[in-house]
Amino acid sequence: MIFLKLREHKEYIQEAASWFQSKWDIPKEEYLKSMYESLLKGTTIPQWYIMLKDNSIIGGLGVIENDFHDRKDLTPNICALYVNEKYRRQGIAGHMLKQVCDDMKSLGVKRLYLVTEHTEFYEKYDWSFLCMVQEENEPNTLRMYSINLD
Repeated sequence: MIFLKLREHKEYIQEAASWFQSKWDIPKEEYLKSMYESLLKGTTIPQWYIMLKDNSIIGGLGVIENDFHDRKDLTPNICALYVNEKYRRQGIAGHMLKQVCDDMKSLGVKRLYLVTEHTEFYEKYDWSFLCMVQEENEPNTLRMYSINLD
């Protein structure tokens, strides 16, 4: 398996945008816009990452300013973390999270956040529950986690 930073492998952007769109209810154009923005010189956020096996995307995630919640001060956010079902429970999500944390730290980011409905998953990877946040344009609240990268 190979973990790639899309800013270093722009040849995968179209395929990655289609893959993420197929997993989440976000238009492909939104992913493309964010992914192309990550290519701009000096850009820290957004960033996008994929995991390949046999040259096919089996997992991925991004880092964006805000993952559709009301706490705009809690930024940047891990988003769209997904591993194809066939490859789950093999440590791939944890490996990707670690790679992204290392990359963000190298880019000068001190702390990362993420929102999720999951409990106990992120704690295994040293993330800490921070608070509940309001989902944008929805009545739901989501769990906010954070990790210190210092």
